[in-house]
Amino acid sequence: MKIYTEIIGNLQTPEWVKKSQNSEIEYIDLDQWTAQKSRFVVSSDHANEYAVALKRHSQMLDGDIIEYLPEQHKIVAIRIRLNDVLVADLSALAREKPETIIHISVELGHAIGNQHWPAVVKGTKVYVPLTVDKNVMDSVMRTHHIENVTYSFQPGSEVIPYLAPHEIRRLFGGTGPDSDVHHHYEHAHAH
Repeated sequence: MKIYTEIIGNLQTPEWVKKSQNSEIEYIDLDQWTAQKSRFVVSSDHANEYAVALKRHSQMLDGDIIEYLPEQHKIVAIRIRLNDVLVADLSALAREKPETIIHISVELGHAIGNQHWPAVVKGTKVYVPLTVDKNVMDSVMRTHHIENVTYSFQPGSEVIPYLAPHEIRRLFGGTGPDSDVHHHYEHAHAH
């Protein structure tokens, strides 16, 4: 079995958009946990098996291509399914007194921390990955009803462009020694 060790492109770049127009795309569907691993064996949507062993410090992103066979008009690409993310917006706190800001922030921290949910703070927003059913998370947020904090659930794919690699790992990475986030080749990804 061939082992794929690098990403050769991404379906979203202009070069590959053009190449993909005349090619069949075989997808390897990964959940957000597997996508953070550097080594795995998985079946594609065409029931073909692929062994991936990326170089250290590579990060697999949605649309990444591991194989291109121009003579067969075939591309093998990664499709990553990210969970939704609870996004708590604290921007309304900006006009409050420091004591109120501290009080509400600690209250939100307690509500999230008491559930053992990981979180990433970016500007005035707190991002919390769905680690349990969305209805459970919604119930916790409604029960605590923290003043001046609004929240919504957003697709992980819409949140990820705003995050740094270590923040992506916190929200979407698995656990264990083989789940480190890796950065790969030179094409530009929005973060």
